[in-house]
Amino acid sequence: MYHLAIDIGASSGRHILAHIEKGKIVTEEIYRFENGYVEENGSLVWDIASLFENVKNGIKKCGETGKLPATIAIDTWGVDYVLLDENKKEITPCMCYRDSSTQSCVSSVKALCPDLYEKTGIQTQSFNTIYQLYRDKQSGKLNNAKHFLMMPEYLSFKLTGEIKNEYTNATTTNLVNARSNTWDGELLERLGIDKSIFKPLSTPSEEVGSFTKEIQEEIGFNATVVFAPSHDTASAVLACPVSDGGVYISSGTWSLMGCELKEACTIKSAEEANFTNEGGIDFRYRFLKNIMGMWLFQGIRRSLGKKYTYDEMMEMAKESSYTKTFDPNDSRLTAPKDMVSAIQECLGEKANIKDVLCATYHSLAKTYKKTIEEIERITGISATNIAVVGGGSRDRYLNELLKEYTGKKVYAGPVEATAIGNILSQLMYSDKTLSVEKARELVKTSFSIEEV
Repeated sequence: MYHLAIDIGASSGRHILAHIEKGKIVTEEIYRFENGYVEENGSLVWDIASLFENVKNGIKKCGETGKLPATIAIDTWGVDYVLLDENKKEITPCMCYRDSSTQSCVSSVKALCPDLYEKTGIQTQSFNTIYQLYRDKQSGKLNNAKHFLMMPEYLSFKLTGEIKNEYTNATTTNLVNARSNTWDGELLERLGIDKSIFKPLSTPSEEVGSFTKEIQEEIGFNATVVFAPSHDTASAVLACPVSDGGVYISSGTWSLMGCELKEACTIKSAEEANFTNEGGIDFRYRFLKNIMGMWLFQGIRRSLGKKYTYDEMMEMAKESSYTKTFDPNDSRLTAPKDMVSAIQECLGEKANIKDVLCATYHSLAKTYKKTIEEIERITGISATNIAVVGGGSRDRYLNELLKEYTGKKVYAGPVEATAIGNILSQLMYSDKTLSVEKARELVKTSFSIEEV
């Protein structure tokens, strides 16, 4: 039996086909495509039509290989959403979280919801869904909205015709109560947002539906769409070989660094340190901090006309003895036209490219060290090891610096953790006896995990 994970990040998407062979998960990349926001009338938006075409193209590739998936699940980045009108038509544009239009909404929302962190446990970030929806309310965009779908839910809707909301991604909206694990109706009422546009929350491994007749005819076969932990970090953490006393970094465009808790931690010190309590599998909480990650290196590479590979940039960084660092989460680095110039501005001088790269590596490692110290202080956990998963786990130099700065044991891999977590949730749909603990053991036996 085959299962297809459609894993879409802010910069690329991939279709990973998997099956069980001799007690191990065997994966195969079927399709890969580039993703990214586009500029439209001065705003940063997502091309959702192109995104869905790529989703279908990857599924068609399965048909071409003759390996037809019984189940399919989609995960994407969090926060962003699509609104549908009464005819289930998209209300465009679909805004990208990197657009700056929500900055002015933060103070207004905080005035209406001073207990926001206590209620939801979600860190303050100006691009959170709550601020985007408040912006859309002010502009009138919400007036005709009848349905709210986060990105993976929207793509699942386009395949099945079913409108459903999923728990893990919903928690990134800052509108889910951290105690009840449901939409917080009181918050929505204060904000003047119609709560009828939201559906009851489904959990990972629940069924969405089968392909519509139109999709079956276009693609050539039928499959059951189920919910993965549809926020990509939630899927990555499901596949993370983390144990008690362990901290993880889901390393991609963002570095999501944290630990897994059974209850949300919404105490004042957690709020002041800007930690978030995002929903995970089995209503476990991902107590973590968002740190700008590979986005910085992606931006540097773009600024340099992509003439260097990431490995070449890594070697250039190692040749520098530059000692200045900067805050990776500086707002100037969110969506700069020229990342190198933006980092130089953060450093306060026109450092050369080797020094810029060196500063970026050490700034990230320094931030990781600070973050793990905060996790230990706030939660009382004594971290013994750090598991780095995702694409960024391939960066040997960053892993070495992580070990050097923190003094912890560091384990790297699996690289495709998000897709693997997505696959695990499909296996859990097919086999109700597969627990989180058993699923993580399956990851350890199926994939390469190296100690740094």
